[in-house]
Amino acid sequence: MDSNSIKRRTFVKGTASALALLSLPKLSVAVTPPVVRLEWQAFKSQYLEAFYIAVRQMKSNTDASKPASWQYWVNVHRNYCPHSEPYFLAWHRGYMYCIEQQLKAINPSLTLPYWDYYTYPVIPSEFTDSASGNPLYVSRVNNNVYQALDLSPFASTVVNMQRGTRNAFETKFENAPHNPVHDIIGGYMGNILTAPIDPIFYLHHCNIDRLWSAWELRATSKVPAASNSYWSGSFTYANGLTMAKSKTRTAAGLGYTYANNTMPVVLPPQAQRGGIVRVQAQVSAIHARPQAGRFTASPGRSISATRRSLGGVRGVGLGNASLSAAIPLAATSATALKDVLASSPAASLDESSQAPQAVAPGKASFRHVKLVLDGLAITTEGQNGGFFYNVYLNLPAAGDIDAVKSEHFVGTVGAFEISTATHHGMKMLSYDVTDQLARLGVGNASEMVVSFVRVSGLNAPKGNVVSVDELRVELGTDAP
Repeated sequence: MDSNSIKRRTFVKGTASALALLSLPKLSVAVTPPVVRLEWQAFKSQYLEAFYIAVRQMKSNTDASKPASWQYWVNVHRNYCPHSEPYFLAWHRGYMYCIEQQLKAINPSLTLPYWDYYTYPVIPSEFTDSASGNPLYVSRVNNNVYQALDLSPFASTVVNMQRGTRNAFETKFENAPHNPVHDIIGGYMGNILTAPIDPIFYLHHCNIDRLWSAWELRATSKVPAASNSYWSGSFTYANGLTMAKSKTRTAAGLGYTYANNTMPVVLPPQAQRGGIVRVQAQVSAIHARPQAGRFTASPGRSISATRRSLGGVRGVGLGNASLSAAIPLAATSATALKDVLASSPAASLDESSQAPQAVAPGKASFRHVKLVLDGLAITTEGQNGGFFYNVYLNLPAAGDIDAVKSEHFVGTVGAFEISTATHHGMKMLSYDVTDQLARLGVGNASEMVVSFVRVSGLNAPKGNVVSVDELRVELGTDAP
């Protein structure tokens, strides 16, 4: 761990007086006219030297309890960031705003730039120049992230915003491209504890915020109203540094906008194959479901008062080759699965729904179907990143799989996702597949087939790098 890192208790104790010195604009008053955040290529023509100076100054400050230090903001993210949880987008919007204010405290002309990797998938050269004294340079596994890009969060069918609603933008957007960009770059970026050490982290998250803002501005997107209780309360960034959730509802609420407020409609040229514009740049066409491996079946059983396994397999190892795992379900488990899909409010939300409905009286308490990767482990080489796996559920055994794979996409698994789970005190990843199974149908309910499709950057580890002690299908009372 970085020598400047401090534990949460020490961090919280030591920041109160320092934060009093951090001059943040009053959040209740919007800036007029709004600050315009620029894409890096435009930003550097005006502010490159000022940005160098500011980052160098913050990195040279070794007092990690002070907001004027780079490590301070690494610790803010380490101690408070929500990942794979509600408010992932909104919390990070406030976080980006706060560090932008620190840059302005050094030089009032500075704003936080974004890196539009849907146009420029290669990390800007200013961040990859290893010349001595370059504050933007750190060692990385890969510099090209086009394999991580995905257009599916911007589809017209994605209209709900927050996690827990049907086909939610927040969930899909975090799954891809957010997580895979971390995975492919690797190095510091491949671990939630160290990601903000890399200066490209802030340009990545500024672009994540920009794309969320662009999605919010679309007429058909459904963002909870300002009066909705979703925006009640506040976010904590440090002891004494909080922000009302309502301020993060829109970019305008924090007094800024972006030079480009449009969503991507095509992938970069490197990500197009045969003249066909693809939705995912991550892999070549899938012409066949990956071959199923041989694994030991695990029986259905009660996991806890709120979770029940319908069945699983043990000892799944993930390496360079893509593979599938067939999870057998006993007749009683298959029936339980169908019952939940037939009765769960989570499986019956229409596209305009904003929140799950209450369970009707007399209905089963289980409302969600989850795909669970339990007992996750990753090798030392794998922890450095450079790869990830797309996870699919019940891909067709034959036919035009490439045309339908996005409908079967569950999420991603890589170094960053595993580090996030570990940071949250778990060695487990869970994906809510309730709505997906309700839409697609369960087909052969006696078997669920999970496919892991390997996606590698130019530099990637070889051999088995990830192991899953048990891969199972669960019923739960709550969403992951």
